[in-house]
Amino acid sequence: MSTEAIDPMDRLLAERACERLILDFVHRLDLGDPSSVAELFTEDGVWQWPHDDRRIVGREALRAYFGSRPADRLSRRLMTNILVSVTSTTTATAISYLTTYRVDGFTGGMVPPQLPANVGHYEDTFRRIDGRWLLATRTTHLAFGAATQRLAPPSNS
Repeated sequence: MSTEAIDPMDRLLAERACERLILDFVHRLDLGDPSSVAELFTEDGVWQWPHDDRRIVGREALRAYFGSRPADRLSRRLMTNILVSVTSTTTATAISYLTTYRVDGFTGGMVPPQLPANVGHYEDTFRRIDGRWLLATRTTHLAFGAATQRLAPPSNS
Protein backbone atom coordinates (compact mmCIF):
# COMPACT_ATOMS: atom_id res chain seq x y z
CA MET A 1 0.00 0.00 0.00
CA SER A 2 1.31 3.41 -0.93
CA THR A 3 2.21 5.89 1.75
CA GLU A 4 1.84 8.91 -0.49
CA ALA A 5 -0.30 11.68 0.96
CA ILE A 6 -3.62 12.11 -0.82
CA ASP A 7 -5.66 15.27 -0.60
CA PRO A 8 -8.95 14.46 1.21
CA MET A 9 -11.05 15.84 -1.67
CA ASP A 10 -9.07 13.81 -4.21
CA ARG A 11 -9.59 10.71 -2.03
CA LEU A 12 -13.34 11.37 -1.85
CA LEU A 13 -13.59 11.87 -5.61
CA ALA A 14 -11.59 8.68 -6.28
CA GLU A 15 -13.78 6.68 -3.89
CA ARG A 16 -16.93 7.96 -5.58
CA ALA A 17 -15.56 7.25 -9.08
CA CYS A 18 -14.76 3.66 -8.10
CA GLU A 19 -18.18 3.18 -6.44
CA ARG A 20 -19.80 4.53 -9.58
CA LEU A 21 -17.79 2.09 -11.70
CA ILE A 22 -19.02 -0.85 -9.59
CA LEU A 23 -22.62 0.24 -10.10
CA ASP A 24 -22.16 1.02 -13.80
CA PHE A 25 -20.86 -2.54 -14.22
CA VAL A 26 -24.09 -4.14 -12.96
CA HIS A 27 -26.35 -1.67 -14.76
CA ARG A 28 -24.68 -2.46 -18.07
CA LEU A 29 -25.05 -6.20 -17.47
CA ASP A 30 -28.66 -6.04 -16.34
CA LEU A 31 -30.15 -3.10 -18.24
CA GLY A 32 -27.75 -2.16 -21.00
CA ASP A 33 -25.39 -3.71 -23.50
CA PRO A 34 -23.49 -6.47 -21.65
CA SER A 35 -20.48 -6.42 -23.99
CA SER A 36 -19.92 -2.74 -23.11
CA VAL A 37 -18.84 -3.85 -19.61
CA ALA A 38 -15.42 -4.49 -21.16
CA GLU A 39 -14.96 -0.70 -21.52
CA LEU A 40 -14.90 -0.43 -17.72
CA PHE A 41 -11.69 -2.50 -17.57
CA THR A 42 -8.12 -1.56 -18.38
CA GLU A 43 -6.80 -2.94 -21.69
CA ASP A 44 -5.13 -5.75 -19.72
CA GLY A 45 -8.02 -6.12 -17.26
CA VAL A 46 -8.74 -9.46 -15.59
CA TRP A 47 -11.92 -11.06 -14.28
CA GLN A 48 -11.38 -14.26 -12.33
CA TRP A 49 -13.23 -16.84 -10.28
CA PRO A 50 -10.77 -18.71 -8.01
CA HIS A 51 -13.39 -21.32 -6.99
CA ASP A 52 -13.39 -22.84 -10.48
CA ASP A 53 -10.10 -21.52 -11.92
CA ARG A 54 -11.76 -19.35 -14.59
CA ARG A 55 -9.84 -16.28 -15.73
CA ILE A 56 -10.53 -13.86 -18.58
CA VAL A 57 -7.72 -11.51 -19.53
CA GLY A 58 -7.85 -8.43 -21.74
CA ARG A 59 -10.56 -6.07 -22.86
CA GLU A 60 -11.27 -7.91 -26.12
CA ALA A 61 -11.65 -11.28 -24.36
CA LEU A 62 -13.92 -9.61 -21.79
CA ARG A 63 -16.03 -8.06 -24.57
CA ALA A 64 -16.46 -11.49 -26.19
CA TYR A 65 -17.30 -13.11 -22.83
CA PHE A 66 -19.93 -10.56 -21.82
CA GLY A 67 -21.29 -10.39 -25.37
CA SER A 68 -21.90 -14.15 -25.36
CA ARG A 69 -24.60 -13.98 -22.67
CA PRO A 70 -27.82 -15.68 -23.82
CA ALA A 71 -30.24 -13.23 -25.43
CA ASP A 72 -33.08 -14.64 -23.33
CA ARG A 73 -31.31 -14.05 -19.99
CA LEU A 74 -32.98 -11.85 -17.38
CA SER A 75 -30.76 -10.79 -14.51
CA ARG A 76 -30.77 -8.31 -11.66
CA ARG A 77 -27.79 -7.74 -9.41
CA LEU A 78 -27.75 -6.10 -6.02
CA MET A 79 -24.49 -4.50 -4.92
CA THR A 80 -24.08 -3.60 -1.24
CA ASN A 81 -21.46 -2.92 1.42
CA ILE A 82 -19.17 -1.21 -1.10
CA LEU A 83 -15.91 -0.24 0.59
CA VAL A 84 -13.34 1.52 -1.58
CA SER A 85 -9.80 2.11 -0.29
CA VAL A 86 -7.69 4.59 -2.23
CA THR A 87 -4.09 3.40 -2.09
CA SER A 88 -2.45 6.15 -4.20
CA THR A 89 -3.48 8.88 -6.62
CA THR A 90 -3.71 6.24 -9.35
CA THR A 91 -4.68 3.01 -7.55
CA ALA A 92 -7.51 1.79 -5.35
CA THR A 93 -9.09 -1.42 -4.10
CA ALA A 94 -12.66 -2.32 -3.17
CA ILE A 95 -14.75 -5.07 -1.66
CA SER A 96 -18.46 -5.20 -2.43
CA TYR A 97 -21.16 -7.78 -1.77
CA LEU A 98 -23.21 -9.18 -4.63
CA THR A 99 -26.55 -10.93 -4.92
CA THR A 100 -27.52 -12.09 -8.41
CA TYR A 101 -30.98 -13.11 -9.53
CA ARG A 102 -30.85 -14.70 -12.98
CA VAL A 103 -32.99 -16.86 -15.28
CA ASP A 104 -32.71 -17.95 -18.90
CA GLY A 105 -35.69 -18.46 -21.20
CA PHE A 106 -37.16 -15.03 -20.45
CA THR A 107 -39.78 -13.96 -23.01
CA GLY A 108 -41.27 -10.97 -21.21
CA GLY A 109 -43.55 -10.10 -18.36
CA MET A 110 -42.96 -10.65 -14.68
CA VAL A 111 -41.11 -13.76 -13.51
CA PRO A 112 -42.28 -15.58 -10.37
CA PRO A 113 -39.95 -15.02 -7.40
CA GLN A 114 -36.66 -16.93 -7.61
CA LEU A 115 -33.90 -17.65 -5.16
CA PRO A 116 -30.63 -15.86 -5.93
CA ALA A 117 -28.34 -17.67 -8.35
CA ASN A 118 -25.25 -16.28 -6.57
CA VAL A 119 -24.35 -14.54 -3.33
CA GLY A 120 -20.80 -13.53 -2.58
CA HIS A 121 -18.38 -10.66 -2.91
CA TYR A 122 -16.07 -9.01 -5.40
CA GLU A 123 -12.52 -7.94 -4.68
CA ASP A 124 -11.54 -5.24 -7.15
CA THR A 125 -8.41 -3.31 -8.00
CA PHE A 126 -8.61 -0.06 -9.93
CA ARG A 127 -6.15 2.04 -11.90
CA ARG A 128 -6.54 5.64 -12.93
CA ILE A 129 -5.46 6.02 -16.54
CA ASP A 130 -5.62 9.37 -18.34
CA GLY A 131 -7.83 10.73 -15.54
CA ARG A 132 -10.34 7.85 -15.71
CA TRP A 133 -10.76 5.13 -13.08
CA LEU A 134 -10.97 1.61 -14.56
CA LEU A 135 -11.16 -1.91 -13.20
CA ALA A 136 -7.77 -3.63 -13.38
CA THR A 137 -8.92 -6.86 -11.72
CA ARG A 138 -12.22 -8.24 -10.50
CA THR A 139 -12.12 -11.41 -8.44
CA THR A 140 -15.44 -13.11 -7.70
CA HIS A 141 -15.80 -15.07 -4.48
CA LEU A 142 -19.08 -16.98 -4.20
CA ALA A 143 -20.37 -18.11 -0.82
CA PHE A 144 -23.58 -19.47 -2.36
CA GLY A 145 -24.15 -20.43 -5.97
CA ALA A 146 -26.40 -22.46 -8.23
CA ALA A 147 -26.90 -23.05 -11.93
CA THR A 148 -28.97 -20.52 -13.82
CA GLN A 149 -32.59 -21.66 -13.88
CA ARG A 150 -34.32 -21.97 -17.25
CA LEU A 151 -37.93 -20.83 -17.38
CA ALA A 152 -40.47 -23.18 -18.90
CA PRO A 153 -41.61 -22.10 -22.37
CA PRO A 154 -44.87 -20.15 -22.31
CA SER A 155 -47.92 -22.33 -22.80
CA ASN A 156 -50.24 -21.60 -25.72
CA SER A 157 -53.45 -22.35 -23.83
